[in-house]
Formats: sequence, C-alpha cells, structure tokens
Amino acid sequence: MLLELARTKSILFFGGKGGVGKTTVSAATALAMAKEGRRVLLVSTDPAHNLGHLFDREIGPKPVRLAVNLDGLEMDPEQTVNEHLEEVAGSLRKLMAPHLAKEVDKHIELSRDAPGMQEAAIMERIAEVVEHAAKEYDLLVFDTAPSGHTARLIALPEMMSAWTDGLIERRDKAERFSAVLKNLGNDKSVGNTIFGGGDGDNPMDSRENQIRILLNRRRRRFSDLRNALNDPERTSFIIVLAAERLPVLETIELNAQLERSGVRVGGLIVNKRLPDGLGDFLTERRTQEEVHLATLKEALPHLPRQDLTLVAHDVVGLEALERFVQALKE
Repeated sequence: MLLELARTKSILFFGGKGGVGKTTVSAATALAMAKEGRRVLLVSTDPAHNLGHLFDREIGPKPVRLAVNLDGLEMDPEQTVNEHLEEVAGSLRKLMAPHLAKEVDKHIELSRDAPGMQEAAIMERIAEVVEHAAKEYDLLVFDTAPSGHTARLIALPEMMSAWTDGLIERRDKAERFSAVLKNLGNDKSVGNTIFGGGDGDNPMDSRENQIRILLNRRRRRFSDLRNALNDPERTSFIIVLAAERLPVLETIELNAQLERSGVRVGGLIVNKRLPDGLGDFLTERRTQEEVHLATLKEALPHLPRQDLTLVAHDVVGLEALERFVQALKE
C-alpha cells in the first residue's frame, strides 16, 4: 500500500506519536523510491535529529547525498529561527529609518522566544523547500516531529497567509491615506516620519514598494504551500503508529486535526507488530494489539492500512535500511 501511494505523489509527510518509527518508515520509503529511479529529498523537521542517527552519519541543514538518487537534510529549529530572524531584521532595517535600527533589534530579540516562533520558522523553511527543491527532485519526503507539533505546523500556512493578507490590506489603507495627504499639498513630510521621508524625492515610495514586494513574496510562498498541502493529487500524509492504546487514540485525533486543515491522510502504517508463534506471553500481547487495532478500524474505516512486523535488531545504517525496505514490499 505505502509504496504504491508513494509512486503517485510528489510530496509525502509522515507523522504520528513519538517513538513509533516514523523516521525508519519514511526513510525506507524514500530509499525504495530512489531505487526505482526517482530523485528523492528526505527532510527531517524533528529537532531530535533521528535521521542522522538512522543513517549513522552527520546530516545538516543542507542536502547531502545518502544513496543513489537520495539526498537528505535535517532542519535545526534553533538555527532556522536565527536565520529567519536575521532575514526579518535585515529587511526591516532596509525599510525603516536608520534611527529606528535599535528598536528593530530590540523587537527581534523579544520575538526569539515568543510562543510559536520555532513552528513559524520551520514552516517558512518547509515552504522554501517545497518551492525550490520541487524543481530538482521528483519526490519530497518529510519526516515530521511528534503529532502535537506536526498538527500545529500543518495549520500554520492558513493562519500565516491570513496574517500576511491582513498586513497587505493595512499597507493598502496606509498608502491611500498617504496619497490623500500628498494631494492636500500642505505638508509633504506628513506620514513619512516613521519611514524617514520628507525630502523632495520622497524615499517612502521606494520603501513602500519594497514592503509590498516582501509581503507579496511571503503571501505567495505560503499560498503555494497551502495549495500543495491541500492537493490530494500531489501530496499525502501518512500516519505511523504502534498497535497500542495511546498511539491509536492519538492517530484518531491527528487524523481529525489534519482533516480540519484540509490535509488528506493517505493511509496508516502500523509499525512494530509482533509476529505470530512467539509463546503464550507474546501471543497474548498480539491479541491485545488486535483489540486496539479494532478501535482504529472502527474510527477510521476509510483509510488503507499496512502492518509492519517488529524487527529483531535496530535499523541503523544504509544496509539495515535496505533490508527494511523489503518489508514495505510485502
């Protein structure tokens, strides 16, 4: 089921409760598609850096080659926030009057630890990857952080698009107000104080154009990401879980949150299933798994499901991952 789905999409998101094996399943899917000749970029948004642990090598914020046709990168939340704030601060310094530079720096520092800043910065990075990497790769595979973080992340493009639209609307009103003042002809400096205008060349016009360019670029980027996330022909979200009570309940809730955001769940991967014939204790444990999976089936009967058996050893390194790929084909 999983590989058939992956062959028809250009963007896959893997999410679910922490510890259920999202990184292993997403990496195996990416490797399987790379082996079929597709150019694949595997992206981790999880600050735990499990992707590097899985491949047993350093993987940073820039794409590195992991295998033939397969590149990978890890988004570092702290670094992403720093880069995001540096970009914002740089843009503001260009747009604001020189004497307000210290105020810009002050507000940027206060924003660094603001609630939601990491999610916003990561979403900016995801939008950038989708915008640019889609031109170089046939498939983008995102290994996301645990469910709660991912649900908030997926909802951000809609909120940030609306926020940016609001800024643009306010800029339009400010421009119309400024035009009225100019037409009065009484004081050419009126309305230019904040942006440092007031001379005959009226540099505010240039700064207003820069503001509009920045806001429109931001709006387009989030609009494109929102459209990609909500396009079932292009994008699918896979929920990975274990056959246990809490992961099942969290999966049901995550599916509901994604549906509210307009994101289509393409299927469920039940990882680490116990094999048959392992003695009374494990047989009883497997029976308990079936109870929890019955709850899952009753709540989400429309979603296809694939079960993966628990493997005896840790999946570490490319060779072990290639063996795991075989389980996806069964």
